[in-house]
Amino acid sequence: MTDAGRHPRITIHTLSEVADIKGYVGSFEVKIVKKARYVDEKACTACGECAKVCPVVRPDEFNIGLSSRRAIYSPFPQAVPSAYVLNPQECLGNNPVVCSKCLEACEKKCIDFHMSDQTLDVRVGTIVVATGLAPHDPRPLDEYGYTRFENVLTSLEFERLVNAGGPTQGQLVRPTDRRHPQSVGFIQCVGSRSARRGKAYCSNICCMNTVKSTLVLKEHYPDMAVKVFYIDIRAFGKGFEDLYTRSRRQGVHYVRGLPGHVEALPDGRLRVAVENTASGSLEYYELDMLVLATGIEPAPSTQKLQEMLGLQLSTDGFFLEAHPKLQPVDAATRGIFYAGCAEGPKDIRESVTQASAAAVRAIRLMQADRISGEAITSEIDPALCKACGKCAEVCPYNAITVDTKKKTPAQVAKAACSGCGTCAAECAFGAITMHHFTDVQIGDQIDTLLDHDPAHKILTFACNWCSYAGADYAGVSRLQYPPNVRLIRTMCSGRVDEKFIWQGFRNGAPVILVSGCHIGDCHYIDANHWTVKRVEKVHKKMEKRGIRPERLQLEWISAAEGVRFAEVMARMEQLRRSVTQQEIADTVAILNK
Repeated sequence: MTDAGRHPRITIHTLSEVADIKGYVGSFEVKIVKKARYVDEKACTACGECAKVCPVVRPDEFNIGLSSRRAIYSPFPQAVPSAYVLNPQECLGNNPVVCSKCLEACEKKCIDFHMSDQTLDVRVGTIVVATGLAPHDPRPLDEYGYTRFENVLTSLEFERLVNAGGPTQGQLVRPTDRRHPQSVGFIQCVGSRSARRGKAYCSNICCMNTVKSTLVLKEHYPDMAVKVFYIDIRAFGKGFEDLYTRSRRQGVHYVRGLPGHVEALPDGRLRVAVENTASGSLEYYELDMLVLATGIEPAPSTQKLQEMLGLQLSTDGFFLEAHPKLQPVDAATRGIFYAGCAEGPKDIRESVTQASAAAVRAIRLMQADRISGEAITSEIDPALCKACGKCAEVCPYNAITVDTKKKTPAQVAKAACSGCGTCAAECAFGAITMHHFTDVQIGDQIDTLLDHDPAHKILTFACNWCSYAGADYAGVSRLQYPPNVRLIRTMCSGRVDEKFIWQGFRNGAPVILVSGCHIGDCHYIDANHWTVKRVEKVHKKMEKRGIRPERLQLEWISAAEGVRFAEVMARMEQLRRSVTQQEIADTVAILNK
């Protein structure tokens, strides 16, 4: 951080938050709210004289409340910039002046009670999202007595106690009596791997963090009894298994099973009841201190940032990458990259690796004079555009801008457009042309495929990235499915216009299938959500016109689901056989009225 603060081409905005982001790759407009520090960071020498005279005492957030700080303080050692900050909600001398002792003690006169927040407008070419993480809060489900017993700590609180720069200078003491504990227990997976008790996913770092902590304890206190209660130890990584083995050799007792009950004894010790699944017996342990290995959760700012950037979240609440193997640090929106725990739980080594990859990806994009893009983009005809704003509403990349009040035609930022075609499918005035997947091109494919014997064919619209790839995977896997399937490839299921479906039925198609990526896995963020709404709307119109809604099917098939593709096509063939020639003729007559 110090190196970054001294770098001539790096600007660090502290006490700041991103209020708004607009634009596209190469031209992002970022609005930053820089909160008032009430201390001139350039003049402050961090001498600390102001904090010595401050009468306000508050818990220190950096030490997880295990020590105190003043209303004017340095957030943590080696903070950048090396200047103090004043909390206006805690200070007694800000509007109106009541105290002002810090102002009198400061020789440099760095303190200014009249500072105000600033709004900065910054133009950037790329964005790296590194929002970090939030530790699991064990208070809502107080099964281990965290809020009831002082000697029950979280792993973060334990880290600060054994850290040489912590509140006890590295001496491990019990919070109740300040004595060295003779026995310490660690409970794994607190808030992880259980949807009932927290999150269903593994937080990645807990096991090895506990192993490291046990080694630290055994190094400083060889006679201390250390016990670890666990489901299973996940020691994946270079040298991690060796550390785990070393921990066991040094006498750390690993008990396979999580405690079911914790109670306090009269002397302040803790009695833990645990079912040892290895021996099948109920065991009791008396411990001086209990440490909860809390899991990792997405940062609180994740949801807000996701809405501003139009990004996608995984089911776990972390940011979803464009491709888990080929683009592990890229967002679906071009020009945005991920680093660290923004994308998922990671340890330090993985975070550094991903941060390096994200930096290289950003540099590679920015060093070019021009940004090349796909030719598959949308184009708006100003003569036909009514400035209704529907296209801007459905665009998952915010690539379309339109002023609905002034009724000026919509405009497409070519660099931001990824060619999903959802805007063209939703435009009611035919003002949008989707290059390489125009209405005429897709319409001609429908006419050609259903030109001969349409009653024996299954018309299928397949998205390029998932269902079309799933069809290809079924073919190379030699999976058997009906040979009368006729595929029309689109970049996204969101491109399937309502009129394509009516054209298919008008040409005599007995059944039509619209297929795409699974919800939450769309290559174009959330474009397939509009597919669902469009198909539901067509179903209602079919029912109103007396056409069986079952003849139009919507299925999600991924690129790896070749077996599912074959099964869906077999189901579609059964459905096709249930449609009679008379039903097809009646449908054609209804639609041609």
